[in-house]
Amino acid sequence: MSRNRLLQYLIIGAVLVIIPLLIHSKYILHIVITIGIYGLLVLGLEIILGQTGLFSLGHAAFYGMGAYASALMVARLGMPFWLSLPLAMLVSGVFGALLGFPVLRLRGDYLAVATLGFGEIFRLAMVNWDKITRGPMGLPGIPRPSLFGQNFTREMYYYLIVVLFIIGLWCALRIFNSYLGRAFRAIKDDEDAAEFMGIDITKYKILAFAIGGIYAGAAGSFYAHYITFISPDTFLYLDSANMLAMVFLGGAGTIVGPVLGGVLLTVFPEIMRFAVEWRMLLVGLLMVLMMIFRPQGILGEDNTRLPWHRIVKPTGSGGQGKFVAGE
Repeated sequence: MSRNRLLQYLIIGAVLVIIPLLIHSKYILHIVITIGIYGLLVLGLEIILGQTGLFSLGHAAFYGMGAYASALMVARLGMPFWLSLPLAMLVSGVFGALLGFPVLRLRGDYLAVATLGFGEIFRLAMVNWDKITRGPMGLPGIPRPSLFGQNFTREMYYYLIVVLFIIGLWCALRIFNSYLGRAFRAIKDDEDAAEFMGIDITKYKILAFAIGGIYAGAAGSFYAHYITFISPDTFLYLDSANMLAMVFLGGAGTIVGPVLGGVLLTVFPEIMRFAVEWRMLLVGLLMVLMMIFRPQGILGEDNTRLPWHRIVKPTGSGGQGKFVAGE
């Protein structure tokens, strides 16, 4: 590692450490923690969607599994949070792998519908399994984590989510630059060609869902013990759609792009809170404009091309002839 790179890491680390000392507003610190939770979620979805090209609308279900698994292990079985966190990641990862089996032969719209159904099955299971989950009433009073006998404060939650996010980001970057990441991207580019080249499509698709589930399980476990209340309505299809929007806004197929999308779609609605009835309309308008002028996302590939290149393009020999839209 070069000295300049080491210096950059030290500066970023110092900034992350002193942020709670500079932010005196609990509300703003809560927004920062929320960004960290969504950062973990979109990193997992990026591996499933951005790298492997598997269009999943059920990511909120993995998020909920992590939350319910961790909350039940701590509240009902008396496990410490530090043990329930990795177990919740394991549970979500296993269910992610199990989801991979029945959807192996599905692509595109059919895969999206199947994962959407999986998310709805999870919600209905949590609603009807009321002896364990208390059904639609949810689980209140989830114990907070403790460290050396001291219950977590908001600042301690901040440091924990920063550590989880950095570990998640490091793992995502390692996967992206490894043979595993190249196999994921080969499946995304051309599944048949990847299989012809000897890549085991079945294994890598299941791995993508399992890894995405592990990320969502970590985020869900943290969320449950941070908010201290969860219910089936917390993990709906709309949350999955919001995560998809974050990935597409930042740029699917990159690592930092979806995180940037998560930051923007967490902060922008909060800034627009004064326009209560219009803020979600503005968010929708932002997404429509992005899909028209920059469908590859903010940090997606093809950064050098100008937006209007996709709107008006000359056709015909020698660049002469009529102009058509959208080609």
